[in-house]
Amino acid sequence: MAKGSDSFFDKLAQGRVSNRWATAAASAEETELSRLRKQREEAKSLQNHLTNLLHVADGRLALPRIGSNSFPRPSGSLWAWRPQIWRGPLSKQGVASVQSKTKLGDEVRVFHDCTASEITLRQIRNTREGDLAPFGLKFDVFNFNGSFLSLVLDFPSDATEGLTRRHILRVSSFIEAESSLEVFLRLNIKNGPNTEQLVQELTVNKEDAMVEFDLAYADLNEKRLGDVWMDLIFENPKMNQIVVRDITFCRYPRAEL
Repeated sequence: MAKGSDSFFDKLAQGRVSNRWATAAASAEETELSRLRKQREEAKSLQNHLTNLLHVADGRLALPRIGSNSFPRPSGSLWAWRPQIWRGPLSKQGVASVQSKTKLGDEVRVFHDCTASEITLRQIRNTREGDLAPFGLKFDVFNFNGSFLSLVLDFPSDATEGLTRRHILRVSSFIEAESSLEVFLRLNIKNGPNTEQLVQELTVNKEDAMVEFDLAYADLNEKRLGDVWMDLIFENPKMNQIVVRDITFCRYPRAEL
């Protein structure tokens, strides 16, 4: 267990360090360049430690609880999933100039066809009272000269256990966008040599936006089911900030007629 830093001598040392940096900041305009260069390197090192501390502290102190897989699901649900990126912290929180096929953890990939990427993304901590997912994913898209931007979610292997054409897959999400944006969900189910695809449009800037994929309309060979993945396709995302606050999936049987 880490020792606390609340003794008299600890507080005295912290006060001296704080005063030292306050003085350095106030006199930076007049400081000799060689000394200023050394102070800058020390400040960068200190900043890295403080940034890491704040990231961990935000994760432990803010709501909702890290690792939470809690979200509403229909009665009789057979399978439910919130991707890891919305449940726990990534080892690398942000990526600048995002290249196509960039991976985020083990379940999420980014695809686009821009010749020069002006896309940044960052995992953020959800701290609003109504948030159920511990984390969100924020895109900043500037100049965009491509024809598509998509986020691909690879489903876990248990997604197809017991899957039949009698099932409905529900997707619930909250996606915020600064400017007008169309988002489409494309469900992909590989069965044998074929991949069945179903497409739905998802409402943006609406909490608990939900779509359902009725697998009765899918041409599935239930004995040859393979990988399942979902594409979130962002139409014309140029000069926009997009935050995927949460996305969850659940599967349940269709009511018998």
